[in-house]
Amino acid sequence: MLAIIIQGIGYGFTGAVQPGPFQTYLISQSLQRGWRKTLYAALAPLISDGPIIGLAMLLLTRIPVGWERVLYLAGGAFVLILAWGAFRSWHDFDLADPVAGGGVVNQGILKAALMNVLSPGPYLFWGLVTGPLLLSAWRESWLRAAGFLVGFYGTMVISLAALIVLFSAARRLGPRITRAMVGISAVMLTGFGAYQIWQGLG
Repeated sequence: MLAIIIQGIGYGFTGAVQPGPFQTYLISQSLQRGWRKTLYAALAPLISDGPIIGLAMLLLTRIPVGWERVLYLAGGAFVLILAWGAFRSWHDFDLADPVAGGGVVNQGILKAALMNVLSPGPYLFWGLVTGPLLLSAWRESWLRAAGFLVGFYGTMVISLAALIVLFSAARRLGPRITRAMVGISAVMLTGFGAYQIWQGLG
């Protein structure tokens, strides 16, 4: 039992810290809005991953490659929309009040969850990496499967929250540095979106 929990912890940490559009979005939001208004977005995988796990384990390993390309195209388009929002925040950044704006907390969670749903990464991750491990644990005992999921998501949420707080602290370096980092996050989101679309067209 301990071994499967440790595996869940390891995969959860890896999934949280590996560079990707979701992590870049969290960083961008923490820089623009501060950690208090962004911290809730760390819970987004708990909202989005249930259907993702079910679909990945039942369908992803059996569907044609063409469907995977549709995911890349849809996810890339959504990431580019987020990149445009980050660019507008950079362009309209108020050096006198860098924390202004932000929106409703629930909207931030839902937007982050939607990014996860539209990104092919979680589907591939659960379909090819952690999905088979979860199925194997389930066949032995539902407690082992539950232990894996608790270790995975407990570690992922904590790691994502730490990422948000860490980059939010960069705001203390001054509004000009914060604005520059918001611009960098916009460029990174653009790159991720373009790369996903390129993969979908390739």
